[in-house]
Amino acid sequence: MMAGFRVHDLNALRMVPHPAVTLLLDFGAGSPVVDEGAGRQQRGSVVAGPGIGSRGAVWARGENVECLQVRLSPVIARGVLDVSPADLDGAVVSLGDLWGREASRIRERLSDVSSWQDRFALTDALLARRHEVAPPVDPEVAWAWRRIAGSRGLARVDELAAEIGWSRKRLWTRFRSQLGLPPKRASMLVRFDHAAHRLVAGESAARVAADAGYTDQSHLHRDVMACTGATPATVAREPFLAVDDIAWPCSPASTQNSSPSGPAVTTQPPGVASRRSSTARAPSASSRAISAS
Repeated sequence: MMAGFRVHDLNALRMVPHPAVTLLLDFGAGSPVVDEGAGRQQRGSVVAGPGIGSRGAVWARGENVECLQVRLSPVIARGVLDVSPADLDGAVVSLGDLWGREASRIRERLSDVSSWQDRFALTDALLARRHEVAPPVDPEVAWAWRRIAGSRGLARVDELAAEIGWSRKRLWTRFRSQLGLPPKRASMLVRFDHAAHRLVAGESAARVAADAGYTDQSHLHRDVMACTGATPATVAREPFLAVDDIAWPCSPASTQNSSPSGPAVTTQPPGVASRRSSTARAPSASSRAISAS
């Protein structure tokens, strides 16, 4: 998923944690500034690992900001970024530190393009090209991730490991090293993301807690506070969440047995021989542009 921003005065916008890797491509006259905890600061194009911004620790600001935000599934992020999400270590990293001069060339190309649709298409082609030459993650890890995403964070880690034929420890180790976070943390972020978007849509905290798999409303409150440092009522008004039309988009190829009444769930774990078929496609431009003065 991609979103385009043109904001004259971006004043202290909370970055709400997301289960994806977030890529921010800056190309405007001004530059976005991302403030982390402990006084760390990044300017311009950046990459943030899954769950960045927990407890409200990361804020974005700037003037005359024009940029693209891209949500990358952790399954394809390693191939696109040429670095494992685990190496990001929960931090915001300058894209220039990862891509060198290519980051500057991308900024120039995006600046030269006149329309948002052309920028989305250019970015989509770039991501697809980088992903084509990258090795895939283990098919078992990709399958476990898609089960977690498709179940909206409700799939049990021990059951996933049993279906794959791995021990819980082996799944934890491979998942963490390749996707940048352990399975339990991934499940919590996917569940939180789904719940947060329902809160933004105007649903009550009590209903969201009941439907999203929380034990009660207090459990939802604790998770929201842990992820954002804010209450569910505050999170429901967060403008950053309004950017995403879908809490967690799953590609048709990654799910089976989907129905309008429930989440899509992949039911068949991969075999060792299916490694080649597990390669995920780079994201297509499910995109929107946002302007604010």
